[in-house]
Amino acid sequence: MNKTFIPASNYNKRKWYVIDCKDKQLGRLASTIIPLLTGKSKSIYHPSVDVGDYVILINTEHLKLDRDVERFHVYEPGRPGSSLKRIVNIVPKRIIENCVFNMLPNGFPKKHLVKRLKVYQGDQHPHVAQDPKQLNIL
Repeated sequence: MNKTFIPASNYNKRKWYVIDCKDKQLGRLASTIIPLLTGKSKSIYHPSVDVGDYVILINTEHLKLDRDVERFHVYEPGRPGSSLKRIVNIVPKRIIENCVFNMLPNGFPKKHLVKRLKVYQGDQHPHVAQDPKQLNIL
């Protein structure tokens, strides 16, 4: 008889974590957020069951970004004219969400996992009732 624990599909014991982004690098921060969102850091991880946690990022305006690198995005490929847009680094929320979204594994739960990432400028967040734990990384 197989005694491997597989959590039920209605697993709802999700934890909340707060991460302070002050003077952190974006790539290293994103690579520590991904196991929390997917649940791979837990001992009960199973690929067919979603056991990930919620992550709250605060002080995102103090995140270290390469300000000198210009980023471009093609909105309408094949169309001449203004299809090439320059992405400005003044909106750290979009940059963080895009980075984390692109690092998540492909498949059905990708859109659901990124909804558990909460990004806020400043050190205040409205999720005090969930009793989040402060997570010191890097």
